[in-house]
Amino acid sequence: MVGNEETIAQVLNRLRRAHGQLAGVISMIEQGRDCKDVVTQLAAVSRALDRAGFKIIATGLRECMTEDGENGSEPMTEAELEKLFLALA
Repeated sequence: MVGNEETIAQVLNRLRRAHGQLAGVISMIEQGRDCKDVVTQLAAVSRALDRAGFKIIATGLRECMTEDGENGSEPMTEAELEKLFLALA
């Protein structure tokens, strides 16, 4: 994966959080928990995975934009790219 150590750490943290949430969903289903609670937690897992994916995409795109720099404007920040992708989701 392309990116600096801080970005990679952020992606890994999001994926670890999603991993823990998914383990919680599995446990909730095994315990026979209420459907609403399971679906709510499953949605949280989905959002965590989406955010990790968008972070990866934003980092890769930022690297491409930084290398090109053809139009003379400053490249978008990683946060700006991530926000843009999340707005489209």
